Amino acid sequence: MNQNPLKLVVFDLDFTLWNAGDVWCDCLTPPFRVESGDVRDARGAAIRLYPDVLDILDRLDTLDIQMALASRTKEPDWANELLELLSVRHRFSFAEIYPSSKIHHFERLRTSSGAAFEEMLFFDDEERNVIEVGQLGVATYYVSQGMSKGLFKKGLERFGLTLP
Repeated sequence: MNQNPLKLVVFDLDFTLWNAGDVWCDCLTPPFRVESGDVRDARGAAIRLYPDVLDILDRLDTLDIQMALASRTKEPDWANELLELLSVRHRFSFAEIYPSSKIHHFERLRTSSGAAFEEMLFFDDEERNVIEVGQLGVATYYVSQGMSKGLFKKGLERFGLTLP
């Protein structure tokens, strides 16, 4: 169990918070639009948050824990637009969305948030990122099939927190 308080939860985007039809967001085709409640690209591909994501974000709000994003996409403007269209961009206090190492993302998150690496929890679908960021002292979890309440619960338990 981590003896430091949890101050910042960081999420990757593609295949962690959302599914964009089995491609990364920088492989989609803008313009993006909301159609019948779904966010779609110009070819009609749907971009959807995984089913548990909104509940997870709500739980972090009730715990008063800040949230951040760390994504190495080559199209940061597209990612930000999708976050807006999915109505979740405002939930994240910090965002490092640009093509660079996750190490660089986390160094900047540490500076901007004031949270030490040991006070951060990170979820990502790429094992290389989980390993690399974990070496900084961040509590990391590999997301194999999108964010889930079960995985989130394991992350919270690492900091001595529980879900009702």
